[in-house]
Amino acid sequence: MSSTAPSASHGPSSAGPSASATGSGPSPAARRPPTILDVAAQAGVSKSLVSRVLRGDPSVGATRREAVVAAVEALNYRPNAVARSLVQRRTFYVGVLVSDLHNLFFAEILDGIADTAREHGYTVLIATGSLDALYERDALEALLQLRTDGLILAGTELPVETVRTAGRAVPVALVTSTQRVAGVDTVATDDVRGAGLAVEHLVGLGHQRIALIDGAGGPGAAERQQGYESAMRRWHLSHEVHIVRGDFTEQGGRRAMQHLLEEDPQVTAVCTGNDLAALGALNAIAEAGLDVPGDISVVGYDNTALAELRHVALTTVHQPRFEIGAMAMQAILRRIDNPQVRVRRELLEPKLIVRRTTAPPRA
Repeated sequence: MSSTAPSASHGPSSAGPSASATGSGPSPAARRPPTILDVAAQAGVSKSLVSRVLRGDPSVGATRREAVVAAVEALNYRPNAVARSLVQRRTFYVGVLVSDLHNLFFAEILDGIADTAREHGYTVLIATGSLDALYERDALEALLQLRTDGLILAGTELPVETVRTAGRAVPVALVTSTQRVAGVDTVATDDVRGAGLAVEHLVGLGHQRIALIDGAGGPGAAERQQGYESAMRRWHLSHEVHIVRGDFTEQGGRRAMQHLLEEDPQVTAVCTGNDLAALGALNAIAEAGLDVPGDISVVGYDNTALAELRHVALTTVHQPRFEIGAMAMQAILRRIDNPQVRVRRELLEPKLIVRRTTAPPRA
């Protein structure tokens, strides 16, 4: 960065016409972006005082603060992020790798991450693996190369060793994962308990033929299957356990429900891996000419905005998405400030939200 502000006394060279006279445009010095030194000269203060104002230092007097702000606005000055990162050894960027941006669950987690990041002066960079393991690895590497100060991995299926390696480079937090990785914080909902709540609700309504459309290895899928099977055993319904392979997409839920209706036309209730899969299941049930909840009750998982839509009114297991995102960002901030801080594994309590897609089975 240049240490000299442009001088007002610079005029055309005696050797030839000025740039404006020839129409060739301003000189390179005039075209360059304003620097912090330009702001200091315009405001009549020191460079260090400008820096203090830009950091929000409350000890700067109102008169000089107003002069700096006026100079910043007049020059359209923007702080040099690269220079700041070199001085402070931080980029003030946090990378977020999301498995599926089409899933509202992750969008609502991003709200919590972004709000908390903004409060602490950080900018969020978002990448997606698009449900592809190879893309996830590439996206992770790209975020690391951008020198982000930390990484939040939301619903990814990266191998433990890959996550561990990333955690040695920068602070890392896992969202919706119960993986135990050295030096890596995790924030998740108790999915075993959540699936159990769904089964308990259906049993309480009188259902016994309760099936599960699973998440096919997606984040939390194994725990939700475990919770379903444990609850079925607890209610002496082991002989009714029926698991159909699906995934966390609407298309996957629809295909799985179609398969389930062919295999077990007497099923009266179904738990699904998430709200998107539940929407697919609802479509398949309607296409089969059946009624929800008259013929089949359906329970989702996540309680996204989709579940709240009036024409859907989906009974589902609530996960506190905003809080999950905020807690993951807070974990990153703690580890940025102190890389040796104790690893935290936060397991949040789910709760069942009952709407119109569940009812007692027909006699």
